Amino acid sequence: MRILIEYILPIFLPTALWLLWLIFAQSRARRLGQTGPGWQSVPISWLLAAGVVLTLVITIGGAMRGGYATGSYQPAHVDEQGHLVPGGIR
Repeated sequence: MRILIEYILPIFLPTALWLLWLIFAQSRARRLGQTGPGWQSVPISWLLAAGVVLTLVITIGGAMRGGYATGSYQPAHVDEQGHLVPGGIR
């Protein structure tokens, strides 16, 4: 889930927003009887650059905010009293 939120979503977010804008602009142009922007004018390099920059900002911001947990992972286990101790990084 972390990989989705930190890396994949920010890369595709500018493209998704641009596609929403394109759909809105085309429907608005149709209502006004004009020609809207076409699919051929996709600024792929700008969208990719914006996605990479957004990914870097989120990754660096996450590291500066507190970083990632360090230590070793301890799996869930049952202690001497028979209680389940959840797993985690300790």
